[in-house]
Amino acid sequence: MRQTKRKRGTSPVLEEPKEVTEGAEQDRKSITKHKKHKAVKANPREKKPQEEYKCWLMKSEPETRIEKGLDMKARNFMRAMKIGQQAFFYHSNCKEPGIAGIVQIVKESYVDHTQFDPKNPHYDASSSQDNPKWSMVDVQFVRKLKRYIPLAELKKLHLNDKSSGGPLRNIALFTRARLSVQPLTQEEFDFILKLEDQKDI
Repeated sequence: MRQTKRKRGTSPVLEEPKEVTEGAEQDRKSITKHKKHKAVKANPREKKPQEEYKCWLMKSEPETRIEKGLDMKARNFMRAMKIGQQAFFYHSNCKEPGIAGIVQIVKESYVDHTQFDPKNPHYDASSSQDNPKWSMVDVQFVRKLKRYIPLAELKKLHLNDKSSGGPLRNIALFTRARLSVQPLTQEEFDFILKLEDQKDI
């Protein structure tokens, strides 16, 4: 026999060896069965971890920033860029928008100094040195594509892939069209790159 630890407000209790009967064992199993936790259902509103993108599309736009959530998203994508990743360089706001070439990220996100310059088109009076709102990355020219891939061609492929489940079915160029910096999956990037060796559809 051994003496158990004393709890506050009780007297020492001597523990005797206990024999488990068949009936007691059945009761124990019954209690255990009822104590099983129910499966927790996933909350549909719970945010999923953001996908890690490795390829991008960057538009050359002279416009000033749009702050109604649009370029904030583009800024966040830019902050996710890593050295060595590649992006398509896209000409926008021109007669025939499209992809002209490839650039490579050579410096990851850092504070955009133009937001503090009142004479700069990108000046933002609501941004401070202590809490800057805008960031920038450095890119380096890699090469021009063998042919210019126009927006019209990409749109035809996108519409076809939406019904067939092809690689451009969800491309951000059409699902998030107003963003100046857009993520691409590896599948999308590789598919578009192969288009340079094909004739314009």
